[in-house]
Amino acid sequence: MTFSRREFLKKAALTGAFIPLAGAIASPATGRMAPSKIHFFTKPLDGFETEFMAETLAMAGVGGFELTVRRGGKVDPQRVTEQLPPVVETGKKYGLTTDMMVTGITGTEDRQTEEILKTASMHGVKHYRLGYYSYDFSQGVVKSLETIKSRMKDLSDMNLDFNIQGGYQNHDGSRFGAPLWDIWELIKDLPVEAMSCQYDIRHAIAEGYRSWVIALHLLSRNIGAIALKDFTWQIVNGVAQTVHVPLGEGVVDFDQFFRLRRELNIDVPVSFHIEYPLLSSTEENYPLLQKQRIITGKLKKDIEFIRRHEATA
Repeated sequence: MTFSRREFLKKAALTGAFIPLAGAIASPATGRMAPSKIHFFTKPLDGFETEFMAETLAMAGVGGFELTVRRGGKVDPQRVTEQLPPVVETGKKYGLTTDMMVTGITGTEDRQTEEILKTASMHGVKHYRLGYYSYDFSQGVVKSLETIKSRMKDLSDMNLDFNIQGGYQNHDGSRFGAPLWDIWELIKDLPVEAMSCQYDIRHAIAEGYRSWVIALHLLSRNIGAIALKDFTWQIVNGVAQTVHVPLGEGVVDFDQFFRLRRELNIDVPVSFHIEYPLLSSTEENYPLLQKQRIITGKLKKDIEFIRRHEATA
């Protein structure tokens, strides 16, 4: 790829002529959104064989992988050229696309970054979640932001080269991006076709129980994907802790979220994440087919929840 091609892609993106995720990034406001293809963050199933994982997701009504391509994930980033294609092909057998992936990528200085993005793009991946940044408090918050922004700019340029979109996920805690304003400052001047926010409603509400609505309005045009999961709080020895639960059983206001998603026309890929246990300690010892029935039942319940809210938003 040449610098001139990169510059062409940048200009085309700014004028709207270049839209690598047409139909996935945004669509004209129609007053009602078509049902989303639902992707699944594969982390809870990474320990199973790929065939089992794909069959189980297809049985549950999932439409695509949000595949882990990171250390300890389904695909080892150091072996991406040999491990990614078979997973993609197995998914196709069951009607699953591999549109999305989760990585540990945070910059262009790692030699693996280019290989991962090139290989992923060649095999149909359109959106990937980045790894996480941390503040350097010895430099201060503002200086940390400036440093990260420079790295993000270089990565955005590389994404344009490979026609792939990066997405930085907001995550509660003390890492960069817990306050969604961080992400806005980071990506507001970058073309959304190359760099976006992967908006996680669970983490947004954990950090801003009511102010998440403001952040959603702020970032609406810069969101490249949505992550869905639910949680509640519990107090343990006087300390508030989050507990992951199935969709609709926690404190996330999905009624308001889905309504705002429609009103703001945030028509982007949807991935749902399961952080609660899919199998109990006893069920872990069950035969494989019995495990599959249990897992499929839980996945179907969450998918039906999403479909109901999309239909009524």
